[in-house]
Amino acid sequence: MKKIKKVLAGVLAGAMALSLAGCGGTAASSTASSSEAASASSGAASTGAESATAEYDADVQAIVDRGVLRVGVKNAVIGFGYQDPATGSYTGMEIDIAKKIADTLGVEVEYTAVTAATRTELLDSGDIDCVLATFTITDERKESWDFTTPYYTDHVTVLVETSSGITDLAGLKDKTVGVSSGSTSAKALVQAMIAAGTLPGDGFDPATFDPATWTDGVKFQQYDDYPSISTALSAGQVDAFCVDKSILAVYNTDGRAYIADEFSPQEYGIATKKGSGFSALCETLVTTWLADGTIDGLVATYGLG
Repeated sequence: MKKIKKVLAGVLAGAMALSLAGCGGTAASSTASSSEAASASSGAASTGAESATAEYDADVQAIVDRGVLRVGVKNAVIGFGYQDPATGSYTGMEIDIAKKIADTLGVEVEYTAVTAATRTELLDSGDIDCVLATFTITDERKESWDFTTPYYTDHVTVLVETSSGITDLAGLKDKTVGVSSGSTSAKALVQAMIAAGTLPGDGFDPATFDPATWTDGVKFQQYDDYPSISTALSAGQVDAFCVDKSILAVYNTDGRAYIADEFSPQEYGIATKKGSGFSALCETLVTTWLADGTIDGLVATYGLG
């Protein structure tokens, strides 16, 4: 991080200018156009000027030289990352945060749709620079990637068809639950059921837990994306759909309901390559936007409060 400290003051000033420019949830294309950059607010423009002369760590400078920040985002989570199938435009809180980071560096932004199963692979391979995709921070994950201070906290819960009669954790006993591959939802559900006395907990080890092999009192079926789980729930292939409540919201349609229980707080952070200069930059921006109300403004804009 030999140079990052020298530019943090400038980055903070740019972040403040961006927050003053507003945080409305307008649609953004998968790659920000040059006309959008030209029509940016005076705050964003001044930030771009600063970035042109700032001294960054090598990995950050590589993004500036490339002229594009590549971000892994969700494309089917309304309020966080959603891509309009008709226009291809992205909207959501995490989309806006990514755009603000790009503006700070004076570059365009390119969104790549990721899933729980693909986001870290793309980050490790260098295909994307960071992940802003309802990515829950855990101690295990922090061993492999850097995470910023959380910008949002959610809870896990379960969505069911009301006709199933399932209303709480006890109702999930001996049922099959749909979860996303690579997520922490299955483990969180088993832990909650054990804590509630619904499962005995014999043989449960959070360090070695595998939803593919767990069959003690509840079974799991893993899917590559959330729409597939929703379809499986409608078809009766699974009895319930378990993930963060903010993600479930879009699938809570007529004839469905949440169970009464919420559990396992999920803190979302920006994931970056471990020990990178870009990690330090993202941390500075997130903590600044938490302090000055920018993040709260985005939460309010997208109705996530």
